[in-house]
Amino acid sequence: MISIITATWNAAATLPDNLACIAGQTTPVEHLLIDGASTDGTLEMIKEYCSAPLTPHPSRLTRFISEPDQGIYDAMNKGIALATGEIIGILNADDFYADNTVLAKVARVFEDPAIGACYGDLLYVSQIPDASPLTPDASGFTVKRYWKSGVFAPRKFYWGWMPPHPTFFVRRSVYERFGTFNLALGTAADYEIMLRFLLRHRIKLAYIPEILVKMRVGGASNASVNNRLKANRNDRKAWEVNGLTPAPWTLAMKPLRKLPQWWLRP
Repeated sequence: MISIITATWNAAATLPDNLACIAGQTTPVEHLLIDGASTDGTLEMIKEYCSAPLTPHPSRLTRFISEPDQGIYDAMNKGIALATGEIIGILNADDFYADNTVLAKVARVFEDPAIGACYGDLLYVSQIPDASPLTPDASGFTVKRYWKSGVFAPRKFYWGWMPPHPTFFVRRSVYERFGTFNLALGTAADYEIMLRFLLRHRIKLAYIPEILVKMRVGGASNASVNNRLKANRNDRKAWEVNGLTPAPWTLAMKPLRKLPQWWLRP
């Protein structure tokens, strides 16, 4: 069984796509929705969704809680603690799977008991009309950026590499053994946990060379220059707390590696 955690806060506008894509997967899913006490109608929308007839989406939320939290990574940690599936993925309210077979592909990868985690490629999309010459994808979203991850090698972390977190699936036993998200790291909490799992503890990782997730453009760490500088400091701390030393160029390369995402196309 795969457990999917969705962290929400005032997500009424985008959550329906998330719910539909998870309910429509071709493999059984345990879906845990962890809400941070939304006030925009998210809770009412969820209650309506759960009470609707089962057709066309036979699956429903397995667990839903809404309460104040310490941010998105706190919500993720709550979900991990509640998850009962052997494999855990995180798909937040702005994101949706590329098609209804994504989790079936993930499940096949984890048939190898040695695999501790897997990841794939990510597509950034937008529904906002603009003058961009980029071609809308089949779902009607405009393609903005394409994050082609590539095959993992530990040395890549020293050149600013990391897999896209929305495509990162982890065996539950890995969280149990090596811990969950470090809330002190702010927006670098996902970067830190990947350094911890992949570089410090060297769990076995698999790459699925396909677009697994479509993510609406945005992101707190890139919202302003100040946020980017704060993210850079937290990135450095992510190495320090793991007893690792980045190369002199590592943290500068991390945002620079994103530049090709603007012109690459699937």
